[in-house]
Amino acid sequence: MATIETASSGELLHRIDSAIKTSPHLSGHQVFCQEESGIVVLHGRVPSFFQKQMAQEALKKLEGVEKVINELEVDWMGGVTHH
Repeated sequence: MATIETASSGELLHRIDSAIKTSPHLSGHQVFCQEESGIVVLHGRVPSFFQKQMAQEALKKLEGVEKVINELEVDWMGGVTHH
């Protein structure tokens, strides 16, 4: 039975970071993540629930990602200040 070589944690984190940076839905937003044993936790803020979902979907497709825990906050006010 062949064993499957898993990517090092650093390499996986690099691919996750690249996926976030190249996603048209996430570029320019405060999104960062932690990864341990294939479990990725997303942190940060995005302006819509759609973008929150897209962040999760972009990472789920990556090889080596077992699970995505999406803790992104949706800042739907978009930085609108109250007077």
